[in-house]
Amino acid sequence: MSIRVLSHRDVHRLLPPAECAAAMREALTALAAGRIHQPDRRPVLDPPGAAGLLGLMPAYLAGDEPAYGLKAVTLFPGNTARGLDSHQGAVLLFDGATGRARALLDASAVTEVRSAAVTAVATDLLARRDARVLAVVGTGVQGRAHVRALAGVRGFERIRVAARDAAKTRRVCAELAAELGRPVEPCSSVREAVAGADVVVTATDAAEPVLRREWLAPGCHVNAVGSAVATTRELDGATMAACDVFCDSVAAVRAEAGDYLLALREGAVGPDLLRASLGEVLTGAAAGRSGPERLTLFESVGLAAWDLVAALHAVARAERLGAGSVVPY
Repeated sequence: MSIRVLSHRDVHRLLPPAECAAAMREALTALAAGRIHQPDRRPVLDPPGAAGLLGLMPAYLAGDEPAYGLKAVTLFPGNTARGLDSHQGAVLLFDGATGRARALLDASAVTEVRSAAVTAVATDLLARRDARVLAVVGTGVQGRAHVRALAGVRGFERIRVAARDAAKTRRVCAELAAELGRPVEPCSSVREAVAGADVVVTATDAAEPVLRREWLAPGCHVNAVGSAVATTRELDGATMAACDVFCDSVAAVRAEAGDYLLALREGAVGPDLLRASLGEVLTGAAAGRSGPERLTLFESVGLAAWDLVAALHAVARAERLGAGSVVPY
């Protein structure tokens, strides 16, 4: 018996942003069609006093080539100060016919790439076709990944970035500009970054809102991707109430998304706020943007389905190219 191991660098080489976005369209469609099965709520071990938590994210893909996936992921907020991704762990891929362990992938890289790829799909579906200004809040792993993934979704004429650390923001913008071959503008505040923006991404570890309704231009599309637990939020209740809200999974958002749950607790929104999942929009079961002046929001908590399909695509390419390491066990 052997298992293929894909490192952080391997995952990045095997899942470039555009190809991962195509894979995430497949994942969202399969989930909406009932071909992917996953728990509505992920099991989480969050011991009192521990520096981080451990979450388990299992999923199953039915079909001619069935597969199981399991991401065991830790969330350590203090890692940012150490220069590490706050998300660490491993994705295990199993053959759905025999149960044989097929591959082990770095969870940090899978989470980084697939999250930004899903946001790219959401932006393509929901943002106005004439969107020209992108604002990203956050300079961590997800903030940088979202600049890369969204740069090619629309013909953005301006890309702005804001975060708490001004020096880091300037450094990250310079690095991204060199990588993308186009200007990436550092901003001194979130309000400055989002003023007049057509697409906004919040990719932070904030516990309290960093984005407010009065800062958003008519017709703006917002992607809220940083908060994936019930006790933290990036958006104020007024923003939630003003937007047509779409999500990765209605059940998961109702169970875990602090942006939604805290606004609901305050009475800013009602339980029927969520319009549809992205998969329902992709399959035609639900409509997307309803007008050029409407505010739209993609509320994301992250799904095991994405990890499973991203792993399948990365491993299939690795097997064709002979990438990674094959280890007997």
